[in-house]
Amino acid sequence: MVPKAELHCHIEGAVSPALALAQAERHGADLSEIVVDGAYRWTDFTAFLNVYDTVAALFRTRDDYARLAHDYLSSLAADGCLYSEIFISTDHAEQTGLSPHAYIDGLAEAIERAKAETGIEGRMIATGLRHGGPEAVERAARFAADNPHPLITGFGMAGDERMHHPKDFAPAFDIARDAGLRITVHAGELAGAESVRDALDHLRPERIGHGVRAIEDPALVERLAEERIVLEICPASNIALGVFADYASHPFNRLRDAGVKVTLNSDDPPHFHSSLANEYRIASDHFGLDDAALKGITRTAIEAAFCDDDTRTKLLGKLGQAII
Repeated sequence: MVPKAELHCHIEGAVSPALALAQAERHGADLSEIVVDGAYRWTDFTAFLNVYDTVAALFRTRDDYARLAHDYLSSLAADGCLYSEIFISTDHAEQTGLSPHAYIDGLAEAIERAKAETGIEGRMIATGLRHGGPEAVERAARFAADNPHPLITGFGMAGDERMHHPKDFAPAFDIARDAGLRITVHAGELAGAESVRDALDHLRPERIGHGVRAIEDPALVERLAEERIVLEICPASNIALGVFADYASHPFNRLRDAGVKVTLNSDDPPHFHSSLANEYRIASDHFGLDDAALKGITRTAIEAAFCDDDTRTKLLGKLGQAII
């Protein structure tokens, strides 16, 4: 089994349809238009966001989030994952009446329990929701800065890339950066190469979530390689959302061959009928990566992880010892 690491998964997006239905029954909610034949149903990115938010609203307690994150991390560990970073959203917690502190405590409990049981390391990346506007993202950054937690090591921005210019969010990212949080940002998925360039210029991230449409601009691809910006690529998500028609047209290999640092991630796995293990299978079956190359992708992820150096050294040691 090839050892794996993941840098890009939204914890609310990791809710399986079965768990969503169980939560709906507990809270008396109707998901008949959302879960059909055991799978999520949506038609485009806007509809996907609506489904995502509806499911997230079913998680209302500290224990709900502890159960969700523990299940997800345990499943990753069973598939050979050494390290996981999950995107968290205090906005989603507050929308259901759950305090951000309880939300984070539940997730942290799950990370620690999963580590004790399986050895998997986990960290959290606090995020603001882009479609909530600059004030919402700044509020999320301020909360993360004012309430430091040892397992919250990064800050990012998710949501609809087509809304607002990155420069509008620069103050929020400055707050997070000044607090010692490391920076990633979604760009170059629904929006084109210019969204990646603007994110680099105005928000100064170390990593880009998705970033695949950078391929539209050769000069930008060269810049990503030169500046050693890591792309958190989610192939199944890209195909499900119609960013690319099929895996044959996906730019994973073109970006990698150009010297860009690339990783494999599941994004919102059940929504895209995927998993981290499946993303690695996609890279093998469709992109032609052998086990040694896949192990190299994992090394890139660990080297780019928002964790302390001691943890990184231990993870790289485990990776080096792994027999594939």
